[in-house]
Amino acid sequence: MRLDTSGIIVANRGHGEHGAVIRLLTEGHGLQACYVRGARGRRLRPVLIGGNQVHAVISSRTDAQLPQATVELVHSRAPLIREPLPAAAIDWACALTATALPEGQPYPRLYAALDGLLAAIEAAPAASGWGAALVRYEMLLLAELGFGLDLASCAVSGETTDLVAVSPRSGRAVAAAAAEPFAGKLLPLPAFLTTGGQGGGWAEILDGLTLTGHFLGRDILIDRSRTVAESRSRLIDRLRRAAGIA
Repeated sequence: MRLDTSGIIVANRGHGEHGAVIRLLTEGHGLQACYVRGARGRRLRPVLIGGNQVHAVISSRTDAQLPQATVELVHSRAPLIREPLPAAAIDWACALTATALPEGQPYPRLYAALDGLLAAIEAAPAASGWGAALVRYEMLLLAELGFGLDLASCAVSGETTDLVAVSPRSGRAVAAAAAEPFAGKLLPLPAFLTTGGQGGGWAEILDGLTLTGHFLGRDILIDRSRTVAESRSRLIDRLRRAAGIA
């Protein structure tokens, strides 16, 4: 097997004295795990950072062997490590991707969405500029893995307007009138997820993350992923502090 591809570093775990096993999300070949010699050295350490865009040549002699890779940096997001909130967002997005996706299965829409999310985190002066993109990425990941939410119409009345909540059991939207008797039992549905807007303020972003967090925790981040879920909790805490919400 030999792949010559670009990709986004989504995981890096030390292996042996000098090497590491990394995971790359690629557009055409999905998630790829490979061993990189000298990964802990001065030259490669800043290259193999989560969120970095790289070019990799991946090869193995047999299907049973862990592939090895040579990696070159294409675009670095390492400076964002010094910024607590962007660093937490990149850490979470990469950890979710590396944990949730099966290896070797292409998800071109997710690749494009993750690339766009990372670019938004890098470019926006504040988290309010990329928070909605993070919610949408989580929504897309749920959908690509077969756990998509149905936000097209109300689960009770069939209405397609004034959708304000989501059933935590069915994942279907609920209109305002139908939601009233179930106050406190439904999940909030921010307007930008149904109108296609760029996203509202902090409250809508946090509502969106509450919504996606419920279904990620129920359907994807189960026992083996508890430590990954902690990464998300740290991000939410930092977002709430940035928003001035205790």
